[in-house]
Amino acid sequence: MSAGRVAVVTGAGSGIGREVAVALLGQGWLVALAGRREAALRDTVAAAGREDSALVVPSDVTEDESVAGLFSTVRDRWGRLDLLVNNAGTFGPAGSVDELTPQQWRAVVDVNLTGMFLCAHHAVRAMRDQEPAGGRIINNGSISAHAPRPRSVAYTATKHAITGLTKSISLDGRGHGIACGQIDIGNAATEMTSGIARGAVQADGSTSPEPTFDAANVAEAVLYMAGLPLSANVQFLTLTATTMPFIGRG
Repeated sequence: MSAGRVAVVTGAGSGIGREVAVALLGQGWLVALAGRREAALRDTVAAAGREDSALVVPSDVTEDESVAGLFSTVRDRWGRLDLLVNNAGTFGPAGSVDELTPQQWRAVVDVNLTGMFLCAHHAVRAMRDQEPAGGRIINNGSISAHAPRPRSVAYTATKHAITGLTKSISLDGRGHGIACGQIDIGNAATEMTSGIARGAVQADGSTSPEPTFDAANVAEAVLYMAGLPLSANVQFLTLTATTMPFIGRG
């Protein structure tokens, strides 16, 4: 159990964020749930049945003022921050580099990269300045941080960038007792990935259904990463459906 330890989970209103928030609450964490849709965040709290340990903070990770307000609210409520699950993200529109408009590109970058930067920026400041100092950040990467799907240039580029962000935070955080790791997920069954099970475009241009796995398994992996002492860190963890196209994308 982790009674009294404080976590922020972004994108907590659905999918992996919801699973992780529910799991953390179930293990005794105090959890601030961040996302754009307040009703969805409250549904997550209801699913966990731990209203006394949850804090709903509607937030937009693309806006610095909103993210600053999120972490200020957490500090005012609980006085410290032990964990950021940097999860909010979007696939964005499908397209190759010649097809996406600059506006579509920026929209994906704003959520997937700038949003994670802003959350990490404020989390590290909080963890650095609190007493005792330290904490952990877990970034939600993707197997697209390693191997792209066809026509996914914006999503793939941002997920590759998250790997660099993770490494930089991990290195720069050492002097402040801050650990940073990344979980790369392939085909967890969520609303966001529902189309994959029906049929996903493959590297040869064909379309085939792909296997998925229970998103609760992701939450279990995050619990393991989060439960380690700050003297130990899972730098990168890859979790996929066993038979999905990934290794060689086949």
